[in-house]
Amino acid sequence: MSSERVPVELSKGVNGLDKIILRETRGSSAEVYLYGGHVTSWKNEHGEELLFVSSKALFKPPKAIRGGIPICFPQFSNHGPLEQHGFARNRFWSIDTDPPAFPTNSSSKALIDLILRPSEEDMKIWPHSYEFRLRVALGPGGDLMLTSRIRNTNTDGKPFTFTFACHTYFSVSDISEVRVEGLETLDYLDNLQNKERFTEQGDAITFETEVDKIYLSTPTKIAILDHEKKRTFVIRKDGLPDAVVWNPWDKKVKAMADFGDDEYKHMLCVEAAAIEKPITLKPGEEWRGRQELSAVPSSYCSGQLDPQRVLQGS
Repeated sequence: MSSERVPVELSKGVNGLDKIILRETRGSSAEVYLYGGHVTSWKNEHGEELLFVSSKALFKPPKAIRGGIPICFPQFSNHGPLEQHGFARNRFWSIDTDPPAFPTNSSSKALIDLILRPSEEDMKIWPHSYEFRLRVALGPGGDLMLTSRIRNTNTDGKPFTFTFACHTYFSVSDISEVRVEGLETLDYLDNLQNKERFTEQGDAITFETEVDKIYLSTPTKIAILDHEKKRTFVIRKDGLPDAVVWNPWDKKVKAMADFGDDEYKHMLCVEAAAIEKPITLKPGEEWRGRQELSAVPSSYCSGQLDPQRVLQGS
């Protein structure tokens, strides 16, 4: 069996950090760092990278990795007293050698189960005991699935509350040629206007300036259409009612040391999230959130991409 087809391989990544490489038989792949439980690569069967990671990303703890799919837990952004986006994305996770049964509709062997538990230091800043289990899997068609299971293991009888996001950075050819379908007419909180609530207008979301919005009560399927690459990303999600859309644009990106000045043109974050209504778990209770990403060739209809076929399809 050639090493190229081993479905799960433990390897060393940037700066010697441990990573897991997942390979699907048809050629797609993904890479997950134990640092942050962080997916840093997702490639299709042609070897094309589908996620954006900055060329200036620092793979140096305690700094979070810029790009890929950071996990925001137990706090999204500054929605609470903790550090920006919580601490799960800059902790070392472990491989879960005895995961509980996951209901799955995929026979894929290209999967890894990770687990995060709080350290004594973590308990000082967020005094709750939990188990966060993350399964990263590649489906037979190259779809990337992230399933998060968070359980309250407090022994003091106390519930805890958290917000959450899969902060996915998609790789796009040119942000000005991209549009997002599935969020039109929805309410959103605008992080650039003190989280004020607005209603989205128009047919689709396009980009010509900085965007940082939390769309509320979103559908289970959202499409990102990349005209230039003739590619459509489809996000399917469960247990994650909100969707964050973010691009920092030119001015803000210059203030980020781990982000190239022009790289905002080649990325877009669309994040499956639970923010507006925080999740509360009593001891023993478990929450589950899931996102599945697929990349499909875009179909054309009278010179335009036809997102309805994507959004209404399976």
